[in-house]
Amino acid sequence: MSKDKERDLDSHPLAFSKDDPELDPFEINFLPEFRDNRGPRVPFVNSSGVVIGDHNYESPNSPLNQWTEETDPAVMAGSEWVHPFKDIGFLTSENRDYFEQGILPQGGIFLHEDKNAASGIAENEPAEDK
Repeated sequence: MSKDKERDLDSHPLAFSKDDPELDPFEINFLPEFRDNRGPRVPFVNSSGVVIGDHNYESPNSPLNQWTEETDPAVMAGSEWVHPFKDIGFLTSENRDYFEQGILPQGGIFLHEDKNAASGIAENEPAEDK
């Protein structure tokens, strides 16, 4: 995401939630170096008016509840759509190894045997099959 589109999560308003952030089922035990400057631990309201981090996953303002064939999935991309502490993705073994123990993910596990699945973005040209 470009710098001009990147949002500072601390600038979003906090949202009311009955969830106790100390008892969150999706929060892992981040190492100190991953805890600093992550953003809010409590739920917040993003620029689309959607509460992020409240575990309800239902919001009348969410594009998921207003999806049509014309909806561009990119409207839900970026850091303001992921809670910095409470995301179900943190519970994967790879993320827990990294964020709780500092073990880097194993490289090459998603490589295809005989196809280059790279997007080509880094080289500014389309990816080609080998």
